[in-house]
Amino acid sequence: MNLRILWMYHDLMDLYGDKGNAEVLRVRAEKRGIETEIRTCTIGETADVSDYDLFFLGGGADREQELIFKDLLSRKENIRKAMDAHTAFLLVCGGYQLFGKYYKDQDGNTDEGLSFFDYYTEASSRNERCIGNIAIETCMDGETFKAVGFENHGGQTRNVSTPFGKVLKGYGNTIEDGMEGFMNDQVLATYMHGPLLPKNPKIADKILERALKKRYGKVDLAPLDDTLEEAAQKVMLKRLHCL
Repeated sequence: MNLRILWMYHDLMDLYGDKGNAEVLRVRAEKRGIETEIRTCTIGETADVSDYDLFFLGGGADREQELIFKDLLSRKENIRKAMDAHTAFLLVCGGYQLFGKYYKDQDGNTDEGLSFFDYYTEASSRNERCIGNIAIETCMDGETFKAVGFENHGGQTRNVSTPFGKVLKGYGNTIEDGMEGFMNDQVLATYMHGPLLPKNPKIADKILERALKKRYGKVDLAPLDDTLEEAAQKVMLKRLHCL
């Protein structure tokens, strides 16, 4: 088996070490004998998203989102083609926001989103921000477990039909609603930086299974020794009083 990952705007949307997510996916795949190709694509470059098994877009500040949003919108039909072809998607922070209807910044400027989903994001006031360590409980593909990360966003994302998880500690999509991210059977979209995957090996493997399913059908991944990863997660869950 082989795995093809397209990492979009790697040079602009990597605010909190999101490159670590791509590296974790590569390492966990290759430990199982799955040859992995990670291709990057940025503004002005061409790539057929539907040729890939996983589309990955990380987070950036308002300035970076302003730089990429027109280029991203120009790829809308190609991204739709990839969705129809059952490509998997991992979207973090700004990437998450831009797949909704729109993003409105603190000055009232609005960037059109791809509108694949009905949620939308509006920035909070400058003295309100969702920042700090976060723990959630999620159910992915029938398995319920806890996950940890770090969030830092002023954007408040509302009208989310199917959240990624329930917040145990932290904020999530908004200051007040207690839910985090968006998820369906192809897309995982989240505010959880850190990066997300090093301390959450179950999420990494669920994403790998979703990506591999596109060409290989249901795949049962061989277990790995996750002692260190689980210990790191446990430290954070204990710190947040979520054990």
